Amino acid sequence: MTAETPEPNLDPSTIAARAGWSPDFITRPSSPPVYLTTAFDIESLEQLDAVAGGQEKGYIYTRDGNPNHEAFANDVARLEGAEAGVVTASGMGALTAVLMAMVKTGEHVVAARVLYGRTGQLLNHLASSFGLKVTYFDIDDLDALKAAIAVPTRLCIVESISNPLLEIADLPAIAQILGEIPLLVDSTFATPCLLKPISQGATLVWHSASKYLNGHGDLMAGVVVGPKNLIRRIRAMSSLYGVNSNPFESWLAARGLRSLPLRMNRVSQTALQVATFLQSVPQVSRVVYPGLKDHPHFERAKQCLPHGCGGMLAFELPGGRAAVDTLFRHLAHIIPFSPTLADSRTTVSYPAGTSHKFMTAAERAACGISDGLVRLSIGLEDPADLQRELGAALAKT
Repeated sequence: MTAETPEPNLDPSTIAARAGWSPDFITRPSSPPVYLTTAFDIESLEQLDAVAGGQEKGYIYTRDGNPNHEAFANDVARLEGAEAGVVTASGMGALTAVLMAMVKTGEHVVAARVLYGRTGQLLNHLASSFGLKVTYFDIDDLDALKAAIAVPTRLCIVESISNPLLEIADLPAIAQILGEIPLLVDSTFATPCLLKPISQGATLVWHSASKYLNGHGDLMAGVVVGPKNLIRRIRAMSSLYGVNSNPFESWLAARGLRSLPLRMNRVSQTALQVATFLQSVPQVSRVVYPGLKDHPHFERAKQCLPHGCGGMLAFELPGGRAAVDTLFRHLAHIIPFSPTLADSRTTVSYPAGTSHKFMTAAERAACGISDGLVRLSIGLEDPADLQRELGAALAKT
């Protein structure tokens, strides 16, 4: 039914209730449409069975799948060199779906000691409340990894570039030790523009898509990519536990993805310049960036990250929390304190009070996260402007 051929016998309330439709496009729109729908109309029970069984391409209910979900997940999978992907409501939603699909009560997971704080918090929660067995290891102590997997192990979790101290995992060496044990890599900091973990032995790659993949600080989403058989199980758990993304967030993420290579190139160049500058600032006692020669993984970074080390860096103030608070107050209107990362603007964050606040002080200290540590997420500003602003603010700490 179209506007040109109205049905004269319909009541206005019926016409209004069924409004909003237009004929199918004859010409393709230049920008992908947003499929803001809860469900999809099914023509017959036969079609329902065919779509549900995978014999016919289509969608039934947006929690289970939506064209915007599929478009973004497929784009990330192509960039990562994976077979398939699934998009979720957040990076933690992606991890939840993976864990629910791959491990059961009483089974064993090994994980890098230095991880995003909420990753460790979730693993510890599953250990204390649901009987998951978790062993942590230092990514440079591969003998510890070998010893850990002596217990039958279902999954290993590491970050390609760790949060917040930017350690670089030797993924090929880790994968070789694991053998058939699946390796899940959080590659949020690296993105597929700088590192492709699957090519280095990873089984699954997971991102907080809220960060670099989107790049504009205006959505919450996660994505995990890998083999079709595993992604099918993970997608089922995403739907079952309700951690699926919504169509508009997926559409925004896909839009941000189009500029990802340009942004990663820019922030990598700027971060190296700013990190080098901060080494000369007397108020800074330590600068952490894999592109600096004094970083413990500098040589590994040269090999694993030939196109740049990304836009994240950290630095330490000897005055601890008080000095950090003073710095943030002086930066507030130019480089804001924002407990996230990878926006188009530069931001600062405080790991001890945000991403890793759920750890004890002793646990943070064991990971090298002090009360004076500042995480700096480089944006798209001019490097000279950032150096001038940071230098002026640090001089007042």
